[in-house]
Amino acid sequence: MRFLQRSRMIWVMLLASLVLSGCVKSEVGITVESPNRGTIVQHIRLDERLTSVNSGTAQKWLDGIEKRVRRIQGKARRLSNQEILVTIPFGNSRELETRFNEFFSSVTDPDRSDRKEFDLPKLKSHLKVQEGNFLLLERQRVIYDLDLRSLGILAPDGSLIASPGSLLELEFGLTTPWGARSITRKDGTAISARREGKQLIWTLQPGQSNHLEAAFWLPNPLGIGTVVIVAIVAGGIYLRRILPTPTTAPPLAPNS
Repeated sequence: MRFLQRSRMIWVMLLASLVLSGCVKSEVGITVESPNRGTIVQHIRLDERLTSVNSGTAQKWLDGIEKRVRRIQGKARRLSNQEILVTIPFGNSRELETRFNEFFSSVTDPDRSDRKEFDLPKLKSHLKVQEGNFLLLERQRVIYDLDLRSLGILAPDGSLIASPGSLLELEFGLTTPWGARSITRKDGTAISARREGKQLIWTLQPGQSNHLEAAFWLPNPLGIGTVVIVAIVAGGIYLRRILPTPTTAPPLAPNS
């Protein structure tokens, strides 16, 4: 029983995959380089205090992250026994949505057998990307929901040793070529962000259900290509109309 309680404490900390301070340090960010290229990056570092409690459980969790990353065509590099760098590429907004949700849902919502064995809390994480195409530009809107109300750290005897607010300092970042705009709702449900250059950073609230939204613009390669082709064709037609038609000289009469 003491082992299960101790394991639950470790897994609660490990499952807080966005933690930037405390026993688990993690940096999560989405970088959109173009409409057809981007990366999801997560840098996780486990504190020595955490791994000293049960190093086997911590290493098993890191091993599981490596397996999940490979399944969605990402890469995981072990920087040390306590540190891992995850990189997941995506080619468009649909891949961003699919791969982000597949990876973070598997982290925050383990299968039923693991939850039963370790008495894990269920953390809900969901990312949605809405896309609108215009002639030369496309507008993308990112909507992210992360429910952290079930987090809390218990001692082996079952007593609460850290509330979510005192344990977690959570941040989520979005970087785009032209910068993004944070969207706040009138009802106050969406949290605001701070800007650092072309990056937006949200400070998430532990112990609460977090909702954030952002919109940004990207060039539309298909629309730009279409405009270039139309311009070339129109230019050719215009030149044919304004340039004089070359005339041919009459044939010379044969000498008699």
